[in-house]
Amino acid sequence: MQQGPEIWIRGPVAVPQDPPPEPTPATTARRFSWVGTHGGAGTSTLSFVYGGHDCGRDWPGPADPPSVLLVARTHAAGLAAVLGALEVFRRGAAPQGLDLDAVVLVADAPGRLPKPLAQHVKVIESVIDVYRVPWVPAWRLGDLSGHPPRETASLARLTGAAGRAH
Repeated sequence: MQQGPEIWIRGPVAVPQDPPPEPTPATTARRFSWVGTHGGAGTSTLSFVYGGHDCGRDWPGPADPPSVLLVARTHAAGLAAVLGALEVFRRGAAPQGLDLDAVVLVADAPGRLPKPLAQHVKVIESVIDVYRVPWVPAWRLGDLSGHPPRETASLARLTGAAGRAH
């Protein structure tokens, strides 16, 4: 019985003449349309910080990305508005070709949500993926420079903004 590394036993292996082609990376990252469920939801800020198309309160047009991120503030009116928008998708009343990917809830104030609002958020989370964006004092002052808040790392990965500086 021979002992030693396998190459000593069976000899060198021939290298193929044509190496297999290397996989090509995706040339374009997935893009999203930010759709506000009410005025002041934060679509302009989110599109600047995370990329994507700001639709304001309109549905994406034919030239816009069909992947939709619904946006709402975490106050009572905002949470009710996002529930209404989810119902539009559930009924099939949203424009054809749109793909609802997630809901993005933007803090309406610093600190924890009051219990009744937190319960509304749980209802939303039971039907769709929800990304939370904390209160960012600098954004209130118009300073959108820097990295996205660390609490939004999963949203930054989704949108391709992870590691991107402004």
